[in-house]
Amino acid sequence: MFDTHIHLDQYDWSKLSTLIAHWQEQGIQHVVAVATNLSSSYRTLELHHRFPEFVFPALGYHPEQPPIGEQEKRELFSLIKKEHQQIAAVGEVGLPHYTKEKLSASQLELVEEQFLEWVELANEVSLPLNIHAVHDSTERALELVGKCPNQRAHFHWLKAPFEIRQKVIKSGHFVSVTPEVCYRTRDQQLVREVPLTQLLVETDGPWPFDGPFKGKQTTPLLVKEIVKTIAWIKGLSKAEVEKQTLENAYRLYKR
Repeated sequence: MFDTHIHLDQYDWSKLSTLIAHWQEQGIQHVVAVATNLSSSYRTLELHHRFPEFVFPALGYHPEQPPIGEQEKRELFSLIKKEHQQIAAVGEVGLPHYTKEKLSASQLELVEEQFLEWVELANEVSLPLNIHAVHDSTERALELVGKCPNQRAHFHWLKAPFEIRQKVIKSGHFVSVTPEVCYRTRDQQLVREVPLTQLLVETDGPWPFDGPFKGKQTTPLLVKEIVKTIAWIKGLSKAEVEKQTLENAYRLYKR
């Protein structure tokens, strides 16, 4: 199994060796470790060097922040170009939704311009995008990705109106669901809509979840519960879902 979106650099580094060994014993083969800024990108690369077979690094700048500064952007772009053969994706990048009201009109315009730069960078170095773009930002993000027609993308934890979800699916991009799928009808409906060949699983750890996971630490082991729920929704065996979602992740995140 493959957790395709986790903030691994936010876990307790003193325990990571033990944790990763346990996760691997339980069937978690790989994770896509996404970064949130320049320092997070360096930490994520370090984790890849420590656990090269387990950690697929994605370097980027989380969009629910003020626009990235020019100096940080230059260094981060340079790092991605230099290390692109070791990197699995450009991410986490995208467009803001939750912090949108805190940004001025000029900042929002700059955020869009910068996201297009991320799209063009990913296209230049032949890497997929790991995208945060939910609710009212999804459609615009999809339009900007479309400016590089062959660009591959993963819309993580997709939350958008039906018509926009359909556009993402028809575009051929990948969509992932989190542990919320185990207890939220919205996410279960998304699983019904997305073909299994475009579906990925993720935890977005260490983000905490409700339902049966309330009060529990989020780890890649929750992927097992996600797979079980997808199998139930689609009327398939757990083995079929495991196999296909793993193949999907390899197809998108091959290094």
